[in-house]
Amino acid sequence: MPETTPDTTHPAGLADRDLTPADADACERVARTLCTGGHDQLDSPEWVARARDAWEDLPLLLRREVRRFRRHSGPHGTLVIGGLPLDQAALPPTPTVPGSVQRQATIPAAVLTMVACGLGEPLAYLAEKSGALVQDVVPVPGQETFHGNAGSVPLSFHTENGFHPHPPDYVVFLCLRADHDRRAGMRVAGIRQALPLLSPAGRQVLFAPEFLTTPPPSFSSEAGAGEPDARPRPVLSGAVEDPDIRMAQLVTTPLTPRAAAALAEFGRACEATARTLRLTPGDLVVIDNRVTVHGRTAFHPRYDGADRWLQRTYVTTDLRRSRDHRPHDGHVLTR
Repeated sequence: MPETTPDTTHPAGLADRDLTPADADACERVARTLCTGGHDQLDSPEWVARARDAWEDLPLLLRREVRRFRRHSGPHGTLVIGGLPLDQAALPPTPTVPGSVQRQATIPAAVLTMVACGLGEPLAYLAEKSGALVQDVVPVPGQETFHGNAGSVPLSFHTENGFHPHPPDYVVFLCLRADHDRRAGMRVAGIRQALPLLSPAGRQVLFAPEFLTTPPPSFSSEAGAGEPDARPRPVLSGAVEDPDIRMAQLVTTPLTPRAAAALAEFGRACEATARTLRLTPGDLVVIDNRVTVHGRTAFHPRYDGADRWLQRTYVTTDLRRSRDHRPHDGHVLTR
């Protein structure tokens, strides 16, 4: 594939891999088996178990790329695969209500869940989008300036749910519709590209527990926003040469002057190495939430039923580590 440069549009045809028409048809046939038979409640353990088994029947190209990415997510911590099936004729108008989610199995939701099972296990948080495993990322009237998935203003860089004891390892998006003007872009920046731009002093401070991250606005206080770790934490952790990130520019607060300077330096490094992915229908994006931050550019929704529509699911590589947060060993973290 042609090499992308920082902050470069990633149009259709420049995905890391594109499914062939034959593979896309095979993927749709497998997904359709999960949408029939009267067992299509996609949040049920039984349906997730069926999706886990169905993953093995997907085309080799898709399974190989996902599994390679799981072993090592590469320099950008992002995988884009184009040509996924959507069953476009059956797509309803883009949702416009707050908290929109998918509870009934559809072709896109089945594809997302099978890929999640290929990466690990799907995961959800009760306080976010009512604990649904597949969530709609759509603009909502009246929430244009909301700093979250319902807004249409720029969304700053963040890892998902870094405040929580058990953040997801991966975030998976599937584009069902692009925005009218093709302006909306998913922005991604990985630590493997940003790290060389950091000063030695800045790196040292980012590894220090001098930052506090709180729940994002998308988490409902009424449902309980989980158990935020009130202790100061570092932004970077793990191997000094290949660290993990926990940071959200909106809700991560530096607790010392040197932490503020280091966080600003990290933000500049992310901006300098960012790529913008302008997705088209059928594009699947897997983000390694441990090493990559993401955000969004601004766009102008029309609320006419044809606005930008992504679906999202979270993935954990080790479901057991959050067992005390998941009643009945389900997939939803309730605290």
